[in-house]
Amino acid sequence: MRTETLAMILAGGQGTRLGKLTKEIAKPAVPFGGKYRIIDFALSNCVNSGIKNVGVVTQYQPRELNSHVGNGAAWGLNIHNGGATILQPYSSVEGEKWFKGTAHAIYQNIDFIDRHNPEYVLILSGDHIYKMDYQEMLAFHKMKKAALTVGVIPVPIEEAPRFGIMNTDQTGRIIEFEEKPKEPKSNLASMGVYIFDWAMLKKYLIDNQAKERTMEDFGQHVIPAYLRNNENVFAYAFRDYWKDVGTIESLWEANMEFLDPTHALNIRNSDWRIYSQNPSAPPQFLTAASNVTNAMIVDGCYVAGEVAHSILSHNVKIGKGSVVKDSFIMADVTIGENVTIEYAIVGEHARIHDGAQIIGKEKEIAVVGYSEEIGGLKDEEA
Repeated sequence: MRTETLAMILAGGQGTRLGKLTKEIAKPAVPFGGKYRIIDFALSNCVNSGIKNVGVVTQYQPRELNSHVGNGAAWGLNIHNGGATILQPYSSVEGEKWFKGTAHAIYQNIDFIDRHNPEYVLILSGDHIYKMDYQEMLAFHKMKKAALTVGVIPVPIEEAPRFGIMNTDQTGRIIEFEEKPKEPKSNLASMGVYIFDWAMLKKYLIDNQAKERTMEDFGQHVIPAYLRNNENVFAYAFRDYWKDVGTIESLWEANMEFLDPTHALNIRNSDWRIYSQNPSAPPQFLTAASNVTNAMIVDGCYVAGEVAHSILSHNVKIGKGSVVKDSFIMADVTIGENVTIEYAIVGEHARIHDGAQIIGKEKEIAVVGYSEEIGGLKDEEA
């Protein structure tokens, strides 16, 4: 049976700019918004767009990500003639093992894609926060008779040098691609969302692998090759909320934006839910001494201190006299008594001992790593 559209989520990135937070897990598995992980947005977009065949391509530190995605049941993907499939690097006949780039990862999974026999392949990044109906982009792709459609988002022109920029003609056809240009000619930044006609992309990848073996990345190699050969390449402009959370500051900022009940992402919209794999936890408990304002507090939390403009994930404990402000606290964190945390991200399973202070600034966010301990007796003091 032929699948019209197969989605491939590229989720193997290390995310080095997130520092301590990606030391032990891949960036798409980093927690977000109290009860989600970053990859939940791409997976949920697929399901809400009616795309039920999804390959999740992993590589760096995949254990947490593999466990989270599982068989896709949390997203309704554990179905007959559909589902989520974890795709990890393997040793091929050519002796290659690790994926060298985004395009090479797709090349290494040609056999998996061919089993679904898709007409179109939707290629997504697993590390962006957004809601998007991919069927609307697919309809645009068909209308333009495109070989490749690139999702783009208009950004302020002063920010354009940070992105891959697509320059188009009046019909929306891409005529030039610039990678992080110093003097950009447009403000259409690539979102890392692509729709390819599979037959053509497969031919490009196989032909290149048989000759130059240079086609490793979509932005650096595949898109320029399509443009050189005058293929029909179009830009699909997306104008809703989209966030690349690849830095500590952008991850913190996205979480703080998430607290706004009028946020453009509209997380409470029941017509486009963001699904996730969540643990079973008891209800949250706020003691008489607690003081909570403008905060998200997820199940399993125990709060005996003050929480303001912050997100507490599952099973966070905050002791008496402690203050948490303008911060994102990940799951299973224990915060002792008389602790002060401001402008911070605290990683899962961290332990903050009595009296500790973790104070950052809006442009210089403090970070506590996974299972890290702050304060308390040192070995020589014990």
